[in-house]
Amino acid sequence: MSGSFWDAVYAESDYVFGTAPNVFLASQKALLKPGMRALAVADGEGRNGVWLAEQGLDVLSVEYSAPALEKAKKLAQERGVKLAFQIADVLTWDWPVSTYDLVAAIFIQFANPTERSLLFQHMKNALKPGGLLILQGYTPKQVEYKTGGPPCAENMYTSDLLRTAFSDMEIMQLVAHEAFIAEGTKHYGQSALIDLVARKR
Repeated sequence: MSGSFWDAVYAESDYVFGTAPNVFLASQKALLKPGMRALAVADGEGRNGVWLAEQGLDVLSVEYSAPALEKAKKLAQERGVKLAFQIADVLTWDWPVSTYDLVAAIFIQFANPTERSLLFQHMKNALKPGGLLILQGYTPKQVEYKTGGPPCAENMYTSDLLRTAFSDMEIMQLVAHEAFIAEGTKHYGQSALIDLVARKR
């Protein structure tokens, strides 16, 4: 999707995905240690990157939309934390390699199947050996719920898809489930979710 699409999504003054961190990401707090280097992929208005910084991590928040990035900076200032911000299209960005202890990829389902393969490979390459990937997305059933995400089943994840895509990593957690989520106005209602935690070998 184009930058103008995302700029329009983020143009309103409210935080359209809220300011609280993603519930699944926050549930993995025990895995986090102060000083870890973290990359928040397509971090939107910064709710997840800012939360990671609040846990003492050294965070780079990457986002395509300038209006979203400005809101992320404002949120960081309000919360009294510092993190680095980068405006970039993660599909064409010159990704760092073997740099991060953690990659957080929360609802990055703008990527079609071809783009997704590339994105997943970049995320794996960006991790140091022993680094963690924390990912949450939607399963195809989400298209029926219409409570968040694109209306494209092919952009969604299944357990088999993620197990195959990250077969070269140690899969620590992989669970498909349904839950009511309330993340701003854009992710609200009963949702078909899938959670992954994987460690780079």
